Amino acid sequence: MTLNIRLQKTSILLLALVCFSYTYAQKATNEIKAQLAVGINSPSQSGFVEQFQGKSINFPTVNLGVQYMFKRQLGAKLDFGFNRFSSDDSSIEFKTNYTRINAQFVYDPTEAIGFLPLRLGLVAHAGPGYSLVKPLGDFGDNKRSFLNLMGGLEIHYAMSEYMSLYTDVSYIAGFGGDFNPITEGFGSFNGNLLTIIFGITFSLSGCQYC
Repeated sequence: MTLNIRLQKTSILLLALVCFSYTYAQKATNEIKAQLAVGINSPSQSGFVEQFQGKSINFPTVNLGVQYMFKRQLGAKLDFGFNRFSSDDSSIEFKTNYTRINAQFVYDPTEAIGFLPLRLGLVAHAGPGYSLVKPLGDFGDNKRSFLNLMGGLEIHYAMSEYMSLYTDVSYIAGFGGDFNPITEGFGSFNGNLLTIIFGITFSLSGCQYC
């Protein structure tokens, strides 16, 4: 009788430990994801002063990000982007580095849409940020910085429970305002930027929301 009681107590204890471990794992799994991507960019021509024109397609664009999901569909991310664009054939020669950092809300409508293939997913993102523009070469001292607002849509293809390949199309609206190129620097840029990138997303904490 004593042995049966001990076995019952041991079984209850083991069951409680399993339930606790499972519950904790569910809470801990994939709250955090990382992103790494490269691609191309296209600056708005209205962002350049007279006699300066940028190429319509430029390489590289590099994006790094960390994403935290509050719920299965809603989260936030902090991401960094580096872009370089240069002059086209009809412009004064220049190259410019455009760096930005943004804090964005993330929304995953995949389950609500319902008709997507099993491995495909969509993620929308938008949020404010800060841009730093640094011309290179002869115009290197003509730096500018301003606020921006970024929005975009990602398409994911799941390779495993922990990793997906994705492409992202984003538009970065700059709020640099007009400037005087004579006093504030030729080669500067205060316009908008379109980016198209390709990369990987991988889980840092499991895969509940992969």
